[in-house]
Amino acid sequence: MRPIRLLLLLAFPALLAAIWGGWHRLGWRLPTPPALTTAHGPLMVLGFLGALIPLERAAALRRPWMLAAPLMAGAGWVALLIAPRPGMFLLTLSSWVTVLILGVMLKQEPRPHTLTMALGALALAVGNALWLAGQPIFKVVYAWMAFLVLTIAGERLELSRVLRPSPAQISAFLAAVVLLTLATGLIWINLDRGARLFGLGAVVFGLWGLRYDLAARNLRHPQPLTRYMAVSLFSGFIWLSVAGLLLLILGAQVAGPLYDAPLHALFVGFVITMIFAHAPIILPTLLGRSSGFTPFSYLNLGLLHVSLLLRLVGDLTLQPTLRSWGGLFNGVAILLFLFFTLVALMRKRGA
Repeated sequence: MRPIRLLLLLAFPALLAAIWGGWHRLGWRLPTPPALTTAHGPLMVLGFLGALIPLERAAALRRPWMLAAPLMAGAGWVALLIAPRPGMFLLTLSSWVTVLILGVMLKQEPRPHTLTMALGALALAVGNALWLAGQPIFKVVYAWMAFLVLTIAGERLELSRVLRPSPAQISAFLAAVVLLTLATGLIWINLDRGARLFGLGAVVFGLWGLRYDLAARNLRHPQPLTRYMAVSLFSGFIWLSVAGLLLLILGAQVAGPLYDAPLHALFVGFVITMIFAHAPIILPTLLGRSSGFTPFSYLNLGLLHVSLLLRLVGDLTLQPTLRSWGGLFNGVAILLFLFFTLVALMRKRGA
């Protein structure tokens, strides 16, 4: 348990550094090293999530060698701020260890959900290898999005097995997997068509979740934690659908507000909301404690959605002030989430 806690302590500062760098990119004049600003995306996706996701797998499978993935991700994001090339190498190596972890899972349980998560891990590793080879982030980012969408989708399919999804439902899910996988490859041949195809896959996944995921059934569940998770999950699927629609409409962008909008609808609206939903279960499991849920969790969830909507309105109407304020409160919502979760965990410990 002690290595798990130490690796968590290494992962979460990457999230804080990413928030700080993101605020600076939005125009907030904060004392920020240049490396922190340019590394905003890699810090969030590779330093934080690239460590947290394999750490969860390693804790579940109890194989010490798997801890190499979060360890290298933690060391990689730190190195990225000091010596970018070694940092990129460590982050890329971490992602290939994650592929090996998913390979073990796929061998143990060759099912659609493990195949989906394995494809997500492979997208991350290949994307990171191309990033290390000098490819621009505006292309590599689709591999990062595929990693997160496929990982979360696979996890939700696994949990939805209690509903016994029909063959038609599984087929619709796998169709979305195929769309995202093809889109992630097509990006390197035709960026605009790949982006639009990725958007289509994201919409299909979002609609699938809204219709078939457990969340829809639990929106009025009498148990507070279950209901909170359902509300978070349901809203996350809405944001995934929004991100997909934006990619379908806008196509590929390489910079600016129209590049910002679909990316943050997905990374913040979908991924961070999914973290809000699962953290009250995952973090206590990793730390060996009871639930980290508190009713105040709805405050950071609501703030995240309202501020993201403000940010997207600013992006799409080319109003930088709205975008900056929306982005500022995106970060505040995440910090509130960390604070309330920590308080809940400490209370449970004291109890």
